[in-house]
Amino acid sequence: MTIFYTAITVFGIYALICGLLFLFQEKILFVPKKLDKAYRFWSGENIEELNIASSDGVILNGVLAKAKNPKGLIFYLHGNADYLGLLHGVADFFTALDYDIFLLDYRGYGKSEGTISSEEQLFRDNQIVYDTLKKRYTEDTIIISGYSIGTALATKLASENHPRLLILQAPYYSMVDLMKRRFPFVPTFLLRYRLTTHAYLKQCTMPVVMFHGTEDQTTYHDSSLKLEKEFKSGDRFITLEWHGHANLVDNPDYRREIAKVLE
Repeated sequence: MTIFYTAITVFGIYALICGLLFLFQEKILFVPKKLDKAYRFWSGENIEELNIASSDGVILNGVLAKAKNPKGLIFYLHGNADYLGLLHGVADFFTALDYDIFLLDYRGYGKSEGTISSEEQLFRDNQIVYDTLKKRYTEDTIIISGYSIGTALATKLASENHPRLLILQAPYYSMVDLMKRRFPFVPTFLLRYRLTTHAYLKQCTMPVVMFHGTEDQTTYHDSSLKLEKEFKSGDRFITLEWHGHANLVDNPDYRREIAKVLE
């Protein structure tokens, strides 16, 4: 009987963990920081704050940082624990390379309203923002760039549009793949956010450039080796030796290689 009750207890704890993971996926995957509407991201004449209404009326907030003589626009989709207040350095880096850059806060992040409730909702929001940016920039001058969790969102968006280029930074093969690696004891059918980067990548007709650090412990480096198998002719995978997950713009190898890509 002792073994029976032990088994029941263990199963109950396991079921509880699975239930919590299912119910609170958004809190596990997304770590938004809210900002007051009066918050100023950073000062400068080259900064324009945009508020864009999504299909359900939720206002999405972003910052457009402008170069003096822009070659085009980078539409940047950030990581799960980022928000615009942290991305001043990213904006400065790309504007110094003569590109305008638009950085979007997902719903619930920064000054963006609402909360995330599905991946379809995120895809729809990103498309609406992209359509708004196309009113200012021709699509053949737009580059979509994603970092970490934003790489699947960027790849999905690119797969359904015609940007000049797709740049992936510290990407993952899919959220299911990451879940199997980090929580192998949890059945994957519980996961509502599949974010299948590899599947979207197959539909991308534009050139793709991918960066990944060999010491990345968050979206592990082999994720990119798997994604590379979906590459078409001309796509590039650039490995950053000894680099982890964060602060790519501080890596001299990344800075050198991305400058070449954007020439």
